[in-house]
Amino acid sequence: MDRQGELSGTTAPEPRTAPEPETLPLETPKRSGLLVRLAAPLLVLGGLLLKFGGALKFLTIFLAVGGYALIWGWSFAVGLVALILVHELGHYVEAKRVGFNPSLPVFIPFLGAYVALKDMPFDPWRDARVTVAGPLVGGAGALAMLVAGEVADSDLLRALAYTGFLLNLFNLIPIGFLDGGRLYQSWKVLRAGGGASTPNRARQLGLWVAVLSIATALALAAGMYIAHVPQDRV
Repeated sequence: MDRQGELSGTTAPEPRTAPEPETLPLETPKRSGLLVRLAAPLLVLGGLLLKFGGALKFLTIFLAVGGYALIWGWSFAVGLVALILVHELGHYVEAKRVGFNPSLPVFIPFLGAYVALKDMPFDPWRDARVTVAGPLVGGAGALAMLVAGEVADSDLLRALAYTGFLLNLFNLIPIGFLDGGRLYQSWKVLRAGGGASTPNRARQLGLWVAVLSIATALALAAGMYIAHVPQDRV
């Protein structure tokens, strides 16, 4: 006899068995459908990235504007990104002109932007022309901003022009991944007599690279001096 059941006045419950496997609810089809609905847009997005990757990367320009606007406001952010774009388009157009295969500019907020050159054999003279085109065209864009600032008597435009000159001059520092680093690399090869049909021709081109780089840097520094806006007017 069940002693505990007798003391409590109740009887022990009947043991229950688990339902047969075929009676359990089947949720697999629902889950499979959900996975398909989630995966389909991802597959479409992946296909677009593969097909139009370069064009979609160019949309990072809007991320750059948003990032800079958080610090300096929308007006300055739009002007700054426009100046960076002009600089990168200098690289892009010259790369196309000399026969390279450049990508559209890709923006990295707070770091700048870049134009990737695909399948590009190293040619120091052509590489130097593509490289210096960025600061040259970027400096021209800053000059246009300065002229607009003088005409409109706008300290905002003058400040943007100063920033444009500064960024392009900074890019000419001969280190690492900056434009100046690539120019220095091209100059070293040409100065050593390589990268051209004859050593003499290479050294002549190397001299042109040095003169063009230094002249561009001096012009950008002069632009900074002219465009400088005192702090009490900003």
